[in-house]
Amino acid sequence: MRARQLAAACGAALALSGCSIAAVDYGKIRHAEYVADQRCDAQPGAVVDGAALPHFFVTSRLPDCRASEIELLHHRGDHVRYGRFDAPRDVVVAKKKRFLPPLAFQAAPDWWRALQAETDRKQGRVLLYVHGYRESFATTSKDAAQIARMTGFDGPIIEYSWPSQGKLFSYVVDETNMYHDVRNFRDFLKTLAEQGWVREIVIVSHSLGARLVIPAVAYVDRASSNADSSNISNIILASPDFDRETFERDIEEEVLSARRVANDRRITIYASRADRALAASRAIHGYPRLGSPYCFNPFEAAELKARGLPERCYPAPRAGLTVIDTTDVSRGSTGHSNILLSAPACRDFIDVVAGKRTRPERVATPWTHVFRLEPDPALTKAEHDAICRRTAEAGDDR
Repeated sequence: MRARQLAAACGAALALSGCSIAAVDYGKIRHAEYVADQRCDAQPGAVVDGAALPHFFVTSRLPDCRASEIELLHHRGDHVRYGRFDAPRDVVVAKKKRFLPPLAFQAAPDWWRALQAETDRKQGRVLLYVHGYRESFATTSKDAAQIARMTGFDGPIIEYSWPSQGKLFSYVVDETNMYHDVRNFRDFLKTLAEQGWVREIVIVSHSLGARLVIPAVAYVDRASSNADSSNISNIILASPDFDRETFERDIEEEVLSARRVANDRRITIYASRADRALAASRAIHGYPRLGSPYCFNPFEAAELKARGLPERCYPAPRAGLTVIDTTDVSRGSTGHSNILLSAPACRDFIDVVAGKRTRPERVATPWTHVFRLEPDPALTKAEHDAICRRTAEAGDDR
């Protein structure tokens, strides 16, 4: 197909998700030069200031260790690396202002010992955040730090960062890299789940990250030496860019099987009919996304309309599955990040991370596993930002 025809085929979806019609730009620098400095491979026993770098990361991104500030790039790395980070801030690199998170690498054994020490000091709980499409390490670190502030999570925060391109028109490249990273992520999750000192793993994924998380959990369920995988108990899928029917099929055998649910496994989905990014993804893939309650079946939509109900279609009910419809409280230009932007969604998310199963603010629907959130017109933007803890200076009102 000619480039002009391909661009035309992308249509309206191009503006949001993009059609990748060019190869990844390898750049003018050999990748070996990025990692030549010894800081790219931490020495065993190297001291890391845990107070200055409070959060943990695992990444398959290629690092650039040539300048004073280490940067994680959009290229695939030569191996998985471990380290510590803090929320990004403005720094000057080569006379240019950059928004980068401070970070330091750790040798894997040192990283695991530090994670255990932090987990032991807390409640044995770990929160693992997996990002989605169009993210850099800086933007993901910003979101992970916000989640830590907003939830007040009493345990270590781990960011898993795969090589998203961080670009609007690289959706297909991101999908490719996400699938390429499946083995890396599932092996890491298996190792984490097998640690006897990890009492509970709370997994939070956004967008495309759900397609890493669900197959990895199923793999750990099958392969882990911990036969019950019971510490993977609280899985949160925010705006999941996941084929709805594939999800329903894939959770049946292991992820939400009767014995997993009996061991307290549950999945919470945040979905919005106003999510423009997932509408674009549906246009590209041809089928509804899990995070967007679009009625693919026109007869089902007609039946809902005839009953005087909103034309919103959700995954089938299943024990352990809860759907929170954020359509009416969606914020932002795309409605794709409500758990980070919308006060009603943020409040609900905070409670779900804390392990709460119900909230009085949830409004029941005709489906027992689906609840919707209502907007509060009195809330100002500043109040949304404060409740969601958009910045470190924002207030504590939740």
